[in-house]
Amino acid sequence: MRLPADTIIAEEKLARYLLFPQARGDKSAFLARAGYAMGTIDRLLEDLRTQVLPLEAVLLASNKFGRYYEIRGTLTGPNTKTLAVRTIWMTEHLSGITKFVTLIPDKRRI
Repeated sequence: MRLPADTIIAEEKLARYLLFPQARGDKSAFLARAGYAMGTIDRLLEDLRTQVLPLEAVLLASNKFGRYYEIRGTLTGPNTKTLAVRTIWMTEHLSGITKFVTLIPDKRRI
């Protein structure tokens, strides 16, 4: 299945979580390999929306909050390097809104 084109990808999640260095679970170094940094938030947002979101989503789990989906694909960054990524998305039961949850390296494709 495909997730809705209007799926929410919060800029704050990109800036404060994915591109901001973390003591645990850091994603910024992985994304930096493709040229993503704090100054490229808009580019990462656009690339997630155009390169990953249109791909096939697979249902992972469902709980009282919503349904969780996984999309595996590649992300070609500003420096033209390509990363194999695994992304998680959630459709909330109450609102029906679908939103981006996280991105991690796809170790099956590295």
